[in-house]
Amino acid sequence: GALLVSERIDREELCGALSPCSLSFEIVVENPLELYSGAVEIQDINDNDPVFPSSQTRLEISESVAAGARFPLESAQDPDVGINSLQTYQLSANPHFALDVQTRVDGSKYAELVLEKELDREEQRELHLVLTALDGGSPPRSAHVQIHIDVVDANDNAPVFNQSTYKASVRENTPSGTLVARISAYDLDDGPNGDIIYSFSSHTPAKVRELFALDSATGELRVKGQLDYEETKLYEIYLQAKDKGAVPGVAHCKVLVEVVDVNDNAPEVTVTSVYSPVPEDAAPGTVVALLSVTDLDSHDNGLILVQVSDVNDNAPKSSQDSYDVYVLENNVPGIPILNVSATDPDLGLNALLSYTLLQGDPTVGHIFSINRENGTLYLLTSLDHEDQVEFSMVVQVQDGGSPPLATNVSVSVFVTDLNDNAPTVLYPHPNTTATYTDVVAPGSPAGHMVTKVVAVDADAGYNAWISYTLLQATDPSLFSVGLHSGEIFTARQLREDDAPQHTLVILLKDHGEPVLSSSATVSISVAEMIKEVLTDLTDVAPANDHRKHVTFYLILAVILVSAAFFITMLSVGIFKCYKWRQSKELFNSSRSTLYRTPGPFHHIDAVRGGLTPPNFYHQVYLTTDSRQSDLLCKKPFTSSPLGSRQSTMRNGEPGLYHQIVGTASRVPTPAE
Repeated sequence: GALLVSERIDREELCGALSPCSLSFEIVVENPLELYSGAVEIQDINDNDPVFPSSQTRLEISESVAAGARFPLESAQDPDVGINSLQTYQLSANPHFALDVQTRVDGSKYAELVLEKELDREEQRELHLVLTALDGGSPPRSAHVQIHIDVVDANDNAPVFNQSTYKASVRENTPSGTLVARISAYDLDDGPNGDIIYSFSSHTPAKVRELFALDSATGELRVKGQLDYEETKLYEIYLQAKDKGAVPGVAHCKVLVEVVDVNDNAPEVTVTSVYSPVPEDAAPGTVVALLSVTDLDSHDNGLILVQVSDVNDNAPKSSQDSYDVYVLENNVPGIPILNVSATDPDLGLNALLSYTLLQGDPTVGHIFSINRENGTLYLLTSLDHEDQVEFSMVVQVQDGGSPPLATNVSVSVFVTDLNDNAPTVLYPHPNTTATYTDVVAPGSPAGHMVTKVVAVDADAGYNAWISYTLLQATDPSLFSVGLHSGEIFTARQLREDDAPQHTLVILLKDHGEPVLSSSATVSISVAEMIKEVLTDLTDVAPANDHRKHVTFYLILAVILVSAAFFITMLSVGIFKCYKWRQSKELFNSSRSTLYRTPGPFHHIDAVRGGLTPPNFYHQVYLTTDSRQSDLLCKKPFTSSPLGSRQSTMRNGEPGLYHQIVGTASRVPTPAE
């Protein structure tokens, strides 16, 4: 049962760059019959040096190339893998260039020269550098290449690719000549200096050049060889564009070609026969052969599939149970404001979702609309925060199964405020021809409030916060206005030489963005009495007002309402006095038999004042010459307060009341 090496093993010859490298085998054991699979992994040793394609390379670099320019170098190859493969590059010390080591997708390394200090042909016509490639073995193996750089005059403009990285995908069975990608570069120079030639970069592997062809004139990259997904899944191709100038300018780009797997490998069935021939009397269940099935394709192309039909057993599920959407007012109609997202793990029609806006509120259907296929919610009209602040609706997500399953999602749309309303002046009214004149007495001290500008703003929050400033005045030193109250005060004491008439222009501004403003004009007269102002106003011809009859009716209505209110209050007062006198006479009639308290007293009926419940009340009697009270507490009773009070005073039950009389000569007995 020992497994022996029959000949010298060379991992690079067996597996190349594939890692790990393993050899598979099968062992059949008889009696009892068993089959074992095994694999031998061939481990790599550092037995190969890195190798450059050539021992020296030459570069032509213009002295006009700016610092930061990059120049790819030929890559060294090391057939070892893992840590023994090529790990890094080193560059000999020099004042102009640095080395930048990059890693490809497959893990291989390549180096680029990076110009750190600009070249000067007059100072140095050529440079000699040494590039060293090192692997990761212990000790490391290395290889060297001489880099000869000629500093020459180049074109003013180098070619430029329209993108630095191109991506393409191609099926592994694509025939030769199929277009993979088209690269494009431009050069601002004229003539030969602007003609561009496309080619592979110097560090493009030879294997890539065998599989792909590049048209030097058009930049078309086409399939040249036979691609195999099982061998390589991604190709990283480095291309360059060079003009035809005496010192050609060069630009570089990268093309990533993804090889797409196709089902081009049939399953392989391996039959290991044990009994040959099989006896005719072999018992049922006797093993005749062992079978194993393999497929070199990947993913679904390498499975033996069993289809499971779908049943609509999953309702759509939204990522959120509810949505809160905030929309600025004065929006443009037709804009999307929300995308209701939902998923369904079913397949086919069972997972085909449709979105419907349920018409709970009839106004919602005129304002909002939802895309039935993708759940995008649109605003059909422009919203106004001052008209309505919030909208609520329900979106139903339903699949295409039979029967269909559905899920409801609640959506709340909040209309946020914009500063679209300027402050509105309520007093003095700006849209009237009538003259409003406020009066201040002569000699009024500083700080005396004369009048107040009243204004409102239909917006909300800071947009409705109004500030008042004095914009213009007959005498700016005489009056001031409260910044936030709009109250107009005297800034100093009025003097005899002050003008009798003053006109103030008040500027009202909100705190929105942008700021909106309006103004109010206030007329102030300095007069001792209102009559003086009215006398002055008689000289002004009244303006025609088509609404003067409305004012008359309003004044008449106010007078009638005031008269009705006065008559009502007078009637209530007379009724109260009548009731009070009636209760006082009743008390006086029973006072002589119950109390012996000198002097007059006052009677307060708490029940009639509505201070206690109707089935429980207190009576308090106060004498004119005493600060103490006579307190009568009665137990709850359902009869009227007046009848209960009379019954209590006549019966004189000891446990129902107490008397405290400040001026009495003795304490009454329970019988009294």
